[in-house]
Amino acid sequence: MFNIHDEKRDRFMLDKSFARKGYDWWWHSFTGINSKTGEEKSFFIEFFVINPKYGKKYPVFGQTQGKRNDKPSYVMIKAGAWGEDHAELNRFYGVKKVIIKPKTPFIIKAGNCFLSEKETCGIIKISKEGAARHPEWMSDAGEMEWKLNIEKQIAYNVGYGAGGIMRNLQAFDMYWHAEGMKTQYSGWVKYNGTVYNVVPNKCYGYADKNWGRDFTSPWLWLSSDKLYSRVRNQKLDNSVFDIGGGRPRVFGIALDGKLLGGLFLEGKEYDYNFSKIWTGARQRFSSWETEDKVYWKVWLENRKSLTQINVICPKKEMILVNYVAPDGSKKHDRLWNGGTGKALIKVYEKKREGLQLVDLIEAENVGCEYGEYAGS
Repeated sequence: MFNIHDEKRDRFMLDKSFARKGYDWWWHSFTGINSKTGEEKSFFIEFFVINPKYGKKYPVFGQTQGKRNDKPSYVMIKAGAWGEDHAELNRFYGVKKVIIKPKTPFIIKAGNCFLSEKETCGIIKISKEGAARHPEWMSDAGEMEWKLNIEKQIAYNVGYGAGGIMRNLQAFDMYWHAEGMKTQYSGWVKYNGTVYNVVPNKCYGYADKNWGRDFTSPWLWLSSDKLYSRVRNQKLDNSVFDIGGGRPRVFGIALDGKLLGGLFLEGKEYDYNFSKIWTGARQRFSSWETEDKVYWKVWLENRKSLTQINVICPKKEMILVNYVAPDGSKKHDRLWNGGTGKALIKVYEKKREGLQLVDLIEAENVGCEYGEYAGS
């Protein structure tokens, strides 16, 4: 089972060695409806903390600021939108100027930006002059303001890999927990002057968390809860899929081609978690880009089922999302990130007579990400 809620995995994780070399982030993505035209638009919000041990009253940008002896240390609020008017907006605070309640339930308050398990609000304004003058911000120009309630409905819990023992050992370079791989948001977003209403059952929301000492390469993420069954000829209101991973490192050992993934199909779970070896989970994946699109192909199997997922997303609606690693380097220079992907999902169950098609699913508003370190 993976639909196991555990808010302890959402708490602030940057203690022990991770406080000196580590990052922690909370990611939210969803859609809003244009209050004037009714047009749907996809948004994202992220609260990101890096190397709090070295925190000051002002953000320390580290090597991206030209000071190679300084490790980056700050709280970054990242927000923006996908689509043809896409933007990534980054606002930074010094760690000592931010209120962080580390235990369950966690709270982060940075200026007028706030996040908890149940709500978030904030505002980011980046001028064209500011974005051009400060490349260390890694930001586009634009404005976004939001106020949202959060209800996390279906979880993807990876199990013991992010459990208490493995967290205490800080064994993995990168951890993942999706407390709300299906999340209902309600409230509003104001993006570059336009108001969007965020409505439950139409928001197609997602919430997860990553933390650790380094990122992964390759880096893959795919998820959506806007699903339609061709077999049932109906919208799937109680379904969602979520896949993440690439090349995890545990105790310094790289595990190539490993994914964590689950499909929740109208109450039934299909789990493809590489760490649950007793399930016989196996995965294959590839991603490539053409001049105008990015593609993903994922093959997931366990002893009882097989799921194939093909995803496509137009580049003109995506961003090349930016992160600095805890050592101050910017390892991912081409990390494609989108929220308007489309997918076709084939789900089979293994029977004595062979594979039996369970469902053929169309997915929209697919959150999608892929990148590899430069030169890899």
